[in-house]
Amino acid sequence: MRRLLTLHAFLVYLFLYLPILVIVALSFNQSRRGVRFTGFTLDWYRALFQDPRVLEYFLNTLTVAFVSTLVATVLGTLLAVGLVRYRFPGKGFLSYLLYIPVVVPDVVMGVSLLLLFALAREVLGFPRLSLLTVILGHITFQVAFVTLVVRSRLLLLDPALEEAARDLGARGWQTFWHVTLPLAWPGVAAGALLALTLSLDDFVVTFFTAGPGATTLPLYIYSSVKLGVSPKVHALSTLIIGLSAFFLALGYALTRRRV
Repeated sequence: MRRLLTLHAFLVYLFLYLPILVIVALSFNQSRRGVRFTGFTLDWYRALFQDPRVLEYFLNTLTVAFVSTLVATVLGTLLAVGLVRYRFPGKGFLSYLLYIPVVVPDVVMGVSLLLLFALAREVLGFPRLSLLTVILGHITFQVAFVTLVVRSRLLLLDPALEEAARDLGARGWQTFWHVTLPLAWPGVAAGALLALTLSLDDFVVTFFTAGPGATTLPLYIYSSVKLGVSPKVHALSTLIIGLSAFFLALGYALTRRRV
């Protein structure tokens, strides 16, 4: 039975990760077309970094990812503290609402945001589809992930530590800044890295909320694939996979830390 389960797990992981490994291998292939490996080369990476459009899209991707992650981390951390440490009407309902951005399909989220921005522009004349709307769209689903990760960390902390700080004369903000935040920091960092990873490789929400001049790397890959898969796309995909894997591994390492 144990060997059968091991074989099953191996086949499942092979099915999940074999396409990724194929893309990584083809990014180092000399052949411009096809999947036959004719030799090792780094020419596609050099061509990728020499393309000014790719550098522009890369900068747009980093701008969206870091700005949205910063805002979502602040909002998510404060929301997690409020849900764990305070009682107020509607707390249970608000806790359930956190799961909606997690379970709702990305297409539904993207269309909803597009309609919201269109309505706001019709009524207020703002905003136009741009990098700003992409950032706002990413924040909407990043906040939920950050809140869930930070809340799970706060639930493991002993409330007596905060009560001791208040007994010694610390105010609410001082208690949060000097006691709660340092203890919850691994969860905050893990939530931020998870949000950053989700933003880097998001396509659907970005597709519906981006305007002229707001092209990101996932959008560029999508448009390039429609014209034929180029080895530069393989190289770009490999870089995105590497960044995502790095931030996920770093986030996992932080969640494994203990106070």
